Amino acid sequence: MLETLDRLIGFETVSVDSNLDLIDYVQHLLHGWGFRVTRLTDPDMPKAGLYAEIGPQGSGVVLSAHTDVVPVAGQAWTQPAFALTREGDRLFGRGTTDMKGFVAAMLSAAKAASQMPLREPLKIVLSYDEELGCTGVATMMAQLAPLMGKPRFAIVGEPTQMQVATGHKGKQGFEAQITGQAGHSALAPRFVNALNVSADTIVALRALQDDIATFGVRDPAYDIPYSTLHVGILQGGTALNIVPDRANMRFEFRHLAADPPVDLRRRIDTALAEVVARHGAAARIEVTPLAAYPGLDTPLGAAVVTEVRNLAQTALTKVAFGTEAGFFDAQGIPTVVCGPGSMEGQGHKADEYIEVSQLLQCEAMLMRLLATMS
Repeated sequence: MLETLDRLIGFETVSVDSNLDLIDYVQHLLHGWGFRVTRLTDPDMPKAGLYAEIGPQGSGVVLSAHTDVVPVAGQAWTQPAFALTREGDRLFGRGTTDMKGFVAAMLSAAKAASQMPLREPLKIVLSYDEELGCTGVATMMAQLAPLMGKPRFAIVGEPTQMQVATGHKGKQGFEAQITGQAGHSALAPRFVNALNVSADTIVALRALQDDIATFGVRDPAYDIPYSTLHVGILQGGTALNIVPDRANMRFEFRHLAADPPVDLRRRIDTALAEVVARHGAAARIEVTPLAAYPGLDTPLGAAVVTEVRNLAQTALTKVAFGTEAGFFDAQGIPTVVCGPGSMEGQGHKADEYIEVSQLLQCEAMLMRLLATMS
């Protein structure tokens, strides 16, 4: 498993780059172990996902992971980012926690499955561009869904410290093009300053966030128990003596399962319309959707929760970050998130690492799973 992880970390699969070398490597392994493998090639980019299965035809179980990682540029790494380095129980390298550690454990289980008399199929999904908002699995799903069929359940191996996560919030991201009027700054009050419109937009979104936090739906299983709004990027202006006529803003909301995203979008649109009305006919805000993914809210009484909790032998939780689990759930596949490593402690940080003990715990869970399938 550690040799496999070393190879996986060596592939620099930052989301803006190709993942094909890694896919070639994994496809070669799976073919050699007797898996039936289908490559799902992106129509526009040099990237691909994989679907593979072994065993008899049937429902079976899906293990799923993404292959891309976040950038290392601008981070103060003291270890090689794209080579596996061990210090005691810690294995350093980009993607060790998020989430090539699970991929290595999954491939270890795949090799073991190839030597077992399975009575139902083991199914494996590898995706790409999860870090860009789960866009890869969304592209894959039209081809992937008929290949998978209706498995008994799916495990998405994002890092949960091997706890079984039954839920996470959904997300929708947006870009707002904000238009005002250009003019000489000496006459600034005569024009509509796009940055002023932007500032009022941020204030309106903050007010909406405060209302949601005070009066909105709550789920105490989350550290932040309500839906959230966040402005991440604001750009505008060309020179100090020119009233800016354009600005660009990117914002998102992350919503609880009980907080319908269509309702949140309606409230945002109403708030932005009020901002435009205050600034007059020269002001305009045009909102374009960016990436989005569904949330997950698997009932605690679902069979998948009981079974995976028995396999993992750990507690239940919900996680703050998003995953691809909602896409499998939307296909009618009972889904949970469970994998090695700590997203809060290590995800997206310099000197990312995973503990060997976490990998061994994951491998043990997967071997117990195979024992129930053979």
